[in-house]
Amino acid sequence: MAGLEEEDYLITEGDSLSGHDNNARARTMPAICDPSHLLHRIVVLVFMCFLGFGSYFCYDNPAALQTQVMQDMQVNTSGFMQLYAWYSWPNVVLCFLGGFLLDRVFGIRLGTIIFGSFVFVGQIIFASGALAGYFWLMEVGRFVFGIGGESLAVAQNTYAVNWFKGKELNLVFGLQLSMARLGSTVNMNIMGWVYDHIKNLMDSAGHTTLGISLMIAASTCLFSLMCAVMLGYLDRRAERILNKEAGKTGEVIKLTDVKDFPLQLWLIFLICVSYYVAIFPFIGLGQVFFIEKFDFSPAQARAVNSIVYIISAPASPVLGFIVDRTGKNVLWVACAIVATLGAHMMLAFSFWNPWIAMCLMGVAYSLLACALWPMVAFVVPEHQLGTAYGFMQSIQNLGLALIAMAAGSILDNKGYLILEVFFCACICMALIAAVMLYFVDLLRGGELNLSSSARARLLKDDSPHSE
Repeated sequence: MAGLEEEDYLITEGDSLSGHDNNARARTMPAICDPSHLLHRIVVLVFMCFLGFGSYFCYDNPAALQTQVMQDMQVNTSGFMQLYAWYSWPNVVLCFLGGFLLDRVFGIRLGTIIFGSFVFVGQIIFASGALAGYFWLMEVGRFVFGIGGESLAVAQNTYAVNWFKGKELNLVFGLQLSMARLGSTVNMNIMGWVYDHIKNLMDSAGHTTLGISLMIAASTCLFSLMCAVMLGYLDRRAERILNKEAGKTGEVIKLTDVKDFPLQLWLIFLICVSYYVAIFPFIGLGQVFFIEKFDFSPAQARAVNSIVYIISAPASPVLGFIVDRTGKNVLWVACAIVATLGAHMMLAFSFWNPWIAMCLMGVAYSLLACALWPMVAFVVPEHQLGTAYGFMQSIQNLGLALIAMAAGSILDNKGYLILEVFFCACICMALIAAVMLYFVDLLRGGELNLSSSARARLLKDDSPHSE
């Protein structure tokens, strides 16, 4: 907590009377009510994990109800994919501004509630558009939903650093990621059942049934908003009792830093965009693909389409540990890209059981995230990290928005085979960028592909010169 040991009560210096009062108050509290105690922080962790549950649950509502949305709203695939594009458009800009707004304008507590409210209101507008039969209103809802979605994740990470800075932080980030993937998985496997149940109750399908189903999904966003309010209360209470500072994102966003980015970082950006545009849009369109090509039932299609998220939940901490222990980040990234390319080629050109390809894709997706994102910290100085990560997320969202529209158009005009070829081409571009990254880093004497032991020796050798 705030960089001090767990046993400390974080009492400000220079006010011994106040310190004794706080110390005595902490000792008389039950452990579960004492902000300095691990048990209380576990309670806080529960609220942190559920803070983003609603956002991740509702993000892929369109994917879970792809057939129903297209039939009930009478839109083609290109129109359907606009629902994902409209989510990404605001985050092309907000990835830069989210941390600034949390640090300088709203504060972490109010900012979290505001962004959580955007998520909830956006989902309500999205569901209302379906209820009224207005697809344009559903698009507005996705835009509003997107305003809060990514920034809420920044707030979640800020709370984690503020409460668990130290040995527990990596575990906390892993738990938050697992809960996010759980939200996506539950959505994929339950929303179709919810729609069918509402349809049976009303004895008819249509946009009203779709709207009611999406309105039920909004309850998860309301629950997450309640968690945001509770977190704000607990954080304010801890600040008062322990005299600790409110959390900050620590991001320093300076657009002028972009001109100083090295070539390695631009190649990392290219890998990021080229890889993720072949994952998320595919999952968004995957349900109908598995029904049409492999003759799966809707329930089977939803299950296999969600396996990437299911695998990611437990695999991410394990693979992150392996990458930390071995180093060789570029090699791991290349392996993940090749595995994903193999998975897409299996889905495109064979009729093998798609569970094989999707499980392979799930492992590769988790491995790439563990190996790619930390590399940014190896190629830019610490004061540019906020700008670099903000730019990386901004480019990723721009790519997702554009490819979502392109994928829908390709599917409408050319079919799933050409779409899979297109995704394979995107993965090939990521592979070429990874190979270039290896050689550029090698020629420039970088450390991206060093082993963990070699990297540790390099840091040890550099530390005397930095003092």
